[in-house]
Amino acid sequence: MKPIIKVIIPAYNEEDSIAKVINDIPSNVDEIIVVSNNSTDNTYENSARAGATVLKESRKGYGYACLQGMKYISNLEKNELPNIIVFLDGDYSDYPEQLTELVSPIIKDNIDFVIGSRVHELREVGSMTPQQIFGNWLATFLMKVFFGASFTDLGPFRAIKYEKLLQLEMEDKTYGWTVEMQLKIIKKKFSYTEIPMKYRNRIGVSKVSGTIKGSILAGVKILGWIFKYSLK
Repeated sequence: MKPIIKVIIPAYNEEDSIAKVINDIPSNVDEIIVVSNNSTDNTYENSARAGATVLKESRKGYGYACLQGMKYISNLEKNELPNIIVFLDGDYSDYPEQLTELVSPIIKDNIDFVIGSRVHELREVGSMTPQQIFGNWLATFLMKVFFGASFTDLGPFRAIKYEKLLQLEMEDKTYGWTVEMQLKIIKKKFSYTEIPMKYRNRIGVSKVSGTIKGSILAGVKILGWIFKYSLK
């Protein structure tokens, strides 16, 4: 039986890239949900024109946008509920066509959670800033030390069984969304794996790693979640 797959794309001012992302998503996806996160450009209009379901979330924050997408899904009819949720950024830095590879371990091997790992040999030069690279290394190193985890990345391109996602009871509203998910996966002893993924320079400027303030706030939030869980 073919699984129902839905994609959630948080998007803040991604009018130049969002249609490219939507158009490159494989046809085995049942619904693409773009959450326009307080965008002031044509992100909403361009997403709708490309065929996505488009929601609005006025509270700025990556987690807020993801939670809005989940809320929409929770209100669907039972026969429309997904088996798999994929989270994907709207900046075209990931390769949406690799979604089939991303969900394969869930479908074929019954894995609960899969991260698209932005490995060095598949990354375009300059696609990740030095602070991103260091932050990913530090966060995954600490998760290994404290919890014995084998994660190598906090990559936003990720897939998870819908039933497992609900059990995580996600709560972070901003920069800590990805690391919160991984920490809760570890704590609940859900199965997980990583798939090496290509990664390219995004269209436009990153609202997080592209600014000093954003990088610092993200770093503080990520480390805060790790130390919080290490004390539990």
